[in-house]
Amino acid sequence: LRKEMESASQKFQYLSSLINQAAMKQLALPGSDFNRNDALKTAYDRCEQVTRKFSKTFYTGSMLMRPDARKHVWAIYAWCRRTDDLVDAPRPSASTESLQMELQDWEDRLEGIWRGEAVDLIDLAMVDSVQKFPLMSAQPYKDMISGMLMDVPGLGKDRYASFDELYLYCYRVAGTVGLMTLPILGTSPGISIDEASHPAISLGIGFQLTNILRDVGEDLVRGRIYLPQDELHAFGLCDDDIYRAEVTPQYVEFIKFQIGRARKFYQKAEDGLKTLAPDARFAIQASLDLYSQILTVIERNGYDNFRRRAYTTKMEKLAMIPGAMMKSR
Repeated sequence: LRKEMESASQKFQYLSSLINQAAMKQLALPGSDFNRNDALKTAYDRCEQVTRKFSKTFYTGSMLMRPDARKHVWAIYAWCRRTDDLVDAPRPSASTESLQMELQDWEDRLEGIWRGEAVDLIDLAMVDSVQKFPLMSAQPYKDMISGMLMDVPGLGKDRYASFDELYLYCYRVAGTVGLMTLPILGTSPGISIDEASHPAISLGIGFQLTNILRDVGEDLVRGRIYLPQDELHAFGLCDDDIYRAEVTPQYVEFIKFQIGRARKFYQKAEDGLKTLAPDARFAIQASLDLYSQILTVIERNGYDNFRRRAYTTKMEKLAMIPGAMMKSR
């Protein structure tokens, strides 16, 4: 969720204008006959726009979901996007205290959504989703806020001593999305939300580990190394080796190990696909296949994730859809 626009200011300004213009013109005018149904349609349209603009892969996966689930998943994505933008928004240096206050206000506003209170259109879409799916919990959203803080200079960290530390980060910023969407996608008959949550979290962990492996070079520019320090050392590597950006034999073996771990999380998610409602499995299988393919591209690029960005082409994505459909049956 964190690396799909060119600059924090562009993201923040675009998203703020997209949401606030509609809210001001259509919801806040005294005497307006703009009823709730019209407001909800506009709200979900805005959520779809945000999702389509900021994450093409997520949007593609959502379009494979059953129609009545899509808009609620878009609402969740839009909320996550705004949380990310709030953390990344331009502010004076050394202003961590103001950010903490803003995030506390944001968490209070989140709790208001669960009380049926909407400040703007995105909130309104979230309120409607929570009311339609009462098994939705606010806790994963609070956990995501904590995860976003882990990336903030002065509040979070730019190194992870072990995979246990990195796992917590991955859960908070990505594993939580599985828990957010699970009540909307639904579970297989006889399977509880709790039982289906473990594969859902594993899928999010797999996604985030893939992001980390894809973006090693980009993260270096930001002064961040998400690769576990103890594992780097075990392969005879250190931060200086990473900053040299040389694809040495030791580095190749290290990345192979990391790719293997990410694939294990994808396998856990795929093994748990049967816990999902039958009409939700195709979309999740396709998302899993599309994203995990990035790992294959890293291999194809000779493990050079310093200079070569791993991505799948539109044709590659289309070619994977029939296989996903077959596996999800």
